Amino acid sequence: MAEQERRTELGDLKIADEVVGIIAGLAATEIPGVAGMSGGIAGGIAEMLGHRNLSKGVKVEVGQSECAVDLYIIIEYGYNIPEVAQAIQENVKRTIEVMTGLNVVEVNLHVLGVHFPPEKKVEEPAPPKPPAPRVK
Repeated sequence: MAEQERRTELGDLKIADEVVGIIAGLAATEIPGVAGMSGGIAGGIAEMLGHRNLSKGVKVEVGQSECAVDLYIIIEYGYNIPEVAQAIQENVKRTIEVMTGLNVVEVNLHVLGVHFPPEKKVEEPAPPKPPAPRVK
């Protein structure tokens, strides 16, 4: 596991690449229109972000003072993809820079799918009951 490392007068600061990936994944899923993250083409399009692996669908390259991020996302049906993508890029860049102090040089998005909401079953009204026989 590679780490981003800094030396201060009080000691060393090490930030693991996986931490940057988790930050990026969480920042991406905060944006309306993101259905989830995918493990990439090799991981399968249908895998959605789960709390067990918060860096799923994220690839980061971290240098001494900068990083690049690749995100593999699934968009909700009905959202404007370029608008959602721009919001994701801005939020991921801002969040990583604020939390880690790294300069984010690029945030690349790979839209791997569209999530359709489940179809709602329309219940047909029950046929009317025949009138009860009249008792004399």
